[in-house]
Amino acid sequence: MQIESNIGQGAGRANDDDIPEIGVGMLGYGFMGKAHSNGFRKVAYTFWPPPAVPKLVAICGRSGRGTAETARQFGYSKYYTDWRDIIRDDEIELFDNSGPNNIHADPCIAAAAAGKNILCEKPLGRNSIESRDIWDAAKRAGIRHMLAFNFRFVPAIALARKLVQDGVVGHVYHFRGQFLGNWFLDTKAPMVWRLNREAAGSGAVGDLGSHVIDLARFLVGEPASVSATKRTFTRERALLNEPSKMARVEVDDAFEAVVEFKNGAIGTLEASTVCSGRQMHLAFEIDGSKGSIRFNLERMNELEFCLADDEPKEVIGFRDAIVTKRNDPLYDRWFDHLSQHMFGYEGTIVNEVYHFLDCIVNRRDVAPHGATFEDGYRCAVVCDAILESCESKRSVEVDY
Repeated sequence: MQIESNIGQGAGRANDDDIPEIGVGMLGYGFMGKAHSNGFRKVAYTFWPPPAVPKLVAICGRSGRGTAETARQFGYSKYYTDWRDIIRDDEIELFDNSGPNNIHADPCIAAAAAGKNILCEKPLGRNSIESRDIWDAAKRAGIRHMLAFNFRFVPAIALARKLVQDGVVGHVYHFRGQFLGNWFLDTKAPMVWRLNREAAGSGAVGDLGSHVIDLARFLVGEPASVSATKRTFTRERALLNEPSKMARVEVDDAFEAVVEFKNGAIGTLEASTVCSGRQMHLAFEIDGSKGSIRFNLERMNELEFCLADDEPKEVIGFRDAIVTKRNDPLYDRWFDHLSQHMFGYEGTIVNEVYHFLDCIVNRRDVAPHGATFEDGYRCAVVCDAILESCESKRSVEVDY
């Protein structure tokens, strides 16, 4: 099955001498900085010949010693402790912002003004106003921009989108999406930046809910209104570096929302960081007039489906498809034609990086398969509407 992305279609150059290099500058060396760097390192030999070979020019972090060691570990030629140095570096053509949410806006806006293409971690901004400023800067600059909603690049999710668009499930009636984890279930877990409103913007809404919202938009369509509630279950936590001192938790641990879509579908959006037994439970179910499909990231190579016309009629229930075949979306250049080995989390980022490099070099549109900064802005509008509904105790229209 083919999808909108050019992944797996041999878009690279045939002659090795014709393959350009693209200089990469990375802001942040935490989990996402490592995951993105791994994607840049692996994209060429996974998708050979690639549209471009990433050249890891520089990485930036707050700690000189830590950043220097990370540059050596990840393979960057140099390191900086001020993000402005990345913007000034003429070797860098692609700026990857994997830093905390509160350092998305200024570096991305400056990178756009400097003519650098930008890959930014989600959420785009801490709210819709900040997100709109970043998107506007990218539009003015005419650069390629992509938001790292990497779960769009899971083969099973790409297949789910195709099944919906091809009308296999018919007219969509319901979307139920949830992202559940157990990271802050322990009340003794320390205070980190994700629990600080100034740094994060929001808690489960922006951190986990943004993924659910993006998948809802990607798979079903635009939300029209939301009615939501949220909770913070642990109000204080010990400081990470000063465990004898306590700090107030300023963001939500969990939220629940009822959503109406512009196409008439209804559904629920949910995220929580305090669910025992949940690791990365990003799951959705789509129910339509002709059938249903459902997915769970913890079993990311599977897509369950039930079609109304399935035979025999006496057997009712979901069937499980293993999405690891060569002709499945986003999969055909990972392994040889006889292999159906499992696809993993890191592969989503390799696919994402390939897609973005292809869009830069061959002047292709990042959308619809990749998320643009417009998608990031629209997601932030929905997040803001959820937070407004939580405060006002009423339904709020989603107004872009």
